[in-house]
Amino acid sequence: MTQADSVSDLIASLEAEAERDRDPAETPDVGIVMGSDSDLDVMMGTDDDPGAYDALRELGFEEVTDYDDPPEVRFTFETYVVSAHRTPELMYAYAETAADRGVDVIIAGAGGKSADLPNMTASIAYPVPTIGVPVQEKSVDSVIGMPTGAPLVAVDAGKSFNAALSAVQILAREHEVLRDRLVAYHDGLQQDVGEVSRDLHELGTPGFRER
Repeated sequence: MTQADSVSDLIASLEAEAERDRDPAETPDVGIVMGSDSDLDVMMGTDDDPGAYDALRELGFEEVTDYDDPPEVRFTFETYVVSAHRTPELMYAYAETAADRGVDVIIAGAGGKSADLPNMTASIAYPVPTIGVPVQEKSVDSVIGMPTGAPLVAVDAGKSFNAALSAVQILAREHEVLRDRLVAYHDGLQQDVGEVSRDLHELGTPGFRER
């Protein structure tokens, strides 16, 4: 199979999935797309810097890798590499079919000075909300530079974890269980800060640093 064949097959798969009448509970709620697999560390996350994948998993989402055999959980996400410059037809097909495939929010990450994937995805998938992730600092202006009437929500460079939290906030307007998970996550952050503050005070600065 040539590279062109693989792209054609992906497009056909997306279009076929859009034609199916699946229960929303069986379709991915969040779509993650990136311009290259070199963006994966930012979009997925690393041990030192968690990403969108980590955030969604922490909030109880599972990844769909087979539409005919989805995970046995209510909330899921999918992941693709979709290059705006090298595979524009695939990008178009992904964004155009997103709503019909049941995707409610898209997280799109791209790097370089011409980070066009989030912008183009947002335009084509409209009104499905798209959250842009500039993979690099030099990508920020490209990602956020949308004209009036062409909305794109964006996070700071590399902050795909926050993009995933925002995606779940959007979904939580219709799913109270997700709201509860977000509140529990935030409560955990507050608890962590409280414990650190207490330890710093009780141990003193030198003791805390040596701990």
